[in-house]
Amino acid sequence: MSDGLDDLYERLRAFEGRAAATGGTGKDPVNEPMIRHWCEAMGDTSPAYTGPDAIAPPTMLQAWTMGGLSGHTDGTGRSTAYDELFSLLDGAGYTSVVATDCEQEYLRPLRPGDTVTYDAVIESVSPRKTTKLGTGHFVTTRMDIRTDGGREPAGTHRFRILKYAPAARAPERPPRPRPVINRDNRGFWDGVAEHRLLIQRCTACATLRFPWLPGCNDCGSPDWDTVEASGAGTVFSYVVMHHPPFPAFTDPDHAAGTAGPYAVALVELAEGVRMISNITGVPCDKVRIGMPVRLEFLRADEELELPVFRAEED
Repeated sequence: MSDGLDDLYERLRAFEGRAAATGGTGKDPVNEPMIRHWCEAMGDTSPAYTGPDAIAPPTMLQAWTMGGLSGHTDGTGRSTAYDELFSLLDGAGYTSVVATDCEQEYLRPLRPGDTVTYDAVIESVSPRKTTKLGTGHFVTTRMDIRTDGGREPAGTHRFRILKYAPAARAPERPPRPRPVINRDNRGFWDGVAEHRLLIQRCTACATLRFPWLPGCNDCGSPDWDTVEASGAGTVFSYVVMHHPPFPAFTDPDHAAGTAGPYAVALVELAEGVRMISNITGVPCDKVRIGMPVRLEFLRADEELELPVFRAEED
């Protein structure tokens, strides 16, 4: 395998010094509208870029050589050598690309009316490198930009990319959606944070209610206190969620990384109220109506803990 990698690198190095573009001409001469748009986008208010003696911002050097969405239609631009180099890298499995850095050298200010010409060369191809993104090769091209009919150097632009094979990564489990917490239900979530399942109780008629509401369903009284649930309950009804798969709701009793299916149940608490939650402890196809369950608290992530119900053996 090492010999194969060495052979590939020698083939890649053979492209060093070959032309990436020859006899290129900017699609537009240096002009005031492009300078104005650039300065507005960058927030650059330098007076050097306006007025009768204006120059173009030096960092626009590459902008005057770009072909735009339609590319260079006059036959100038990227050479066959550049395409051949990319085909070789793609064939070796280095199919992804990311720009890593650029370097510019400014030799002469560009002014409105100047026409730029350029040549580019594949300056270097690095040995095989391993990065956090993956393993691949850095390719550096150098563009020499001229003006005055190609007679006067205006600057040099070096552009470096990484052509790489993406590193294999374990899929990250996305966080669960956050519950909406407001003044009417904050007490319930405060209880969950203390590992207590609190049920509202009307202080006028003693009716228990869940979910939390600002007033009693039976008598309409706005006054209430709470009782703590024992944690015992039974499955009153349930559904098994198959689609669409959503990894944030992975059943913790299934293999890591799977996105379901998982059981969602309407649990009747020993106190008589009902609430919706996940059933854990058994595969989703083993959940049954009447199954006894016991409250537990699931740490979904560093910031979120949720009340769920674990199936108990009959």
